[in-house]
Amino acid sequence: MIALIFSVFLTTLFLGFPVAICLALTATAGLLFHDLPLIVVVQRMFQGFNSFSLLAVPFFVLAGELMNKCGITQRLIDFSYMLVGRIPGGLAHANIAASMFFGGISGSAVADTAAIGSIMVPGMVRNGYHPGFSAAVTAASSTMGPIIPPSILMVIMGVTTGMSIGGLFMAGLVPGLMLGLGMMAYSYVVAIRDNYPKDPNPLTLRRVLRELYNAGPALLAPAIIMGGIMFGLFTPTEAAAVAVLYALFLGFCYRALTLKALYEVFASSVLTTAVLLLIIGTANAFAWLLASEQIPNQLAAMIQSITTNKFAILLMLNLLLLFIGMFLEGGAAIIILAPTLLNVATSVGIEPLHFGMIMVLNMAIGLLTPPLGVCLFVICGVTKLDLGYVIKSVMPFVWVEIAVLLLITYVPPLCLTIPRLLGYM
Repeated sequence: MIALIFSVFLTTLFLGFPVAICLALTATAGLLFHDLPLIVVVQRMFQGFNSFSLLAVPFFVLAGELMNKCGITQRLIDFSYMLVGRIPGGLAHANIAASMFFGGISGSAVADTAAIGSIMVPGMVRNGYHPGFSAAVTAASSTMGPIIPPSILMVIMGVTTGMSIGGLFMAGLVPGLMLGLGMMAYSYVVAIRDNYPKDPNPLTLRRVLRELYNAGPALLAPAIIMGGIMFGLFTPTEAAAVAVLYALFLGFCYRALTLKALYEVFASSVLTTAVLLLIIGTANAFAWLLASEQIPNQLAAMIQSITTNKFAILLMLNLLLLFIGMFLEGGAAIIILAPTLLNVATSVGIEPLHFGMIMVLNMAIGLLTPPLGVCLFVICGVTKLDLGYVIKSVMPFVWVEIAVLLLITYVPPLCLTIPRLLGYM
């Protein structure tokens, strides 16, 4: 049975089927093998997304789409360029900073890549930046979206494992900042080496006030979301709904939301949400099949039979998750593996929130690693660059992210101090 499950899944995956279809076909094959009614697949799919907390997913998707349609992306880019543009390689640093701000609104790396890439990459190339580097810094910085709260992957992690979603959000603050600073450090080295330009305009008080006036309302969105959660004013799901209302308010204030624009935003959000929920539902059916075959328990026993050393298990978990992230979408991987691996982690004294942060960060790195590498395909679609060319350019950023991953893995206070201070632990 195990051979059937993995042969069907791997065959459909390498044939180019969408991940959700791979998971659904594998679950169906397992039911046929056991002569069970196929309606079980539908039941398990429905159970997978029948959760109040998952309502945060469509709301965060919609909030991100509304912010982008309102012209918020350009305002955040201009504000970021004002902040860090005077550093050599200013546009690259502005790209990274804008991704940090945008990640605090949408929680999605794919939305970040598409929104910022369509503006920043052509602008960087016009100013003398290498096309490969321009695409790479955009794709890499967008992976901060699932780390800097709010995060769709963290919502899925919380729903799947029962962890506090608010606690996961707080745990992502420092790692997200570390990712941004690490990418800026590498971009600075490249800028010095390749003599990339910096912002020639002086940083005057008038300019600061102008950019703050333009971007200030957009910058309030992450503050409203996180502040409301931190002070107990609303749950993460309610925070997502508040983000949508605030985005609508900004859209009407900026006079950017016509009926046609609203239709386009809602249609795009529905499509994105449908894809995400289909993956979540089929992953839940696939996870049920694995559980019925005791495969997660066998995996846990195998890991624990090799070693019970906490640090060795952390390394093994990272290697496993980095490998999984190359082939499986992050949300699906969390639903399938998180409960089992969490049991392994807690058995050797690893805090649940610490494990959750490690897994989400691994899945974010998976957005840059082929063959799945969703952000790679998105940036190639935006820039029309060759995939192999972009992969070569993005690899130094992947190593930066792995370095941050190792720091978070072996120095737990980096991600646990804020949740502990705020009472989530």
